[in-house]
Amino acid sequence: QVQLVESGGGLVQPGGSLRLSCAASGRNFSATNMAWYRRAPGKEREFVAIIGYLGTKCSNQDVKGRFTISRDNAKNTLSHQMTSLEPGDTAIYYCKVLDFWGQGTQVTVSS
Repeated sequence: QVQLVESGGGLVQPGGSLRLSCAASGRNFSATNMAWYRRAPGKEREFVAIIGYLGTKCSNQDVKGRFTISRDNAKNTLSHQMTSLEPGDTAIYYCKVLDFWGQGTQVTVSS
């Protein structure tokens, strides 16, 4: 049974940083793309960033230069280093691999 479990969310002040992690189990995803999505209050879920199995990256223009996606194929994990956080980054962040989604982790940026 495939499971994706996100962690690392929390409350942070504007300008702060957080590192999200997604631990995958039940299947090895080293040969697939892995991605982060987010859903802000009152909005639809949106794409944030994706990393290919060879390490190619692409991200939403809103987060480019502030967020860095990475992966550890040996550990079957996905990470997301988020810096210079803004109130507009407040959302539930989800890990997605193929058709599998994690349960999400809440990120709140507020003073």
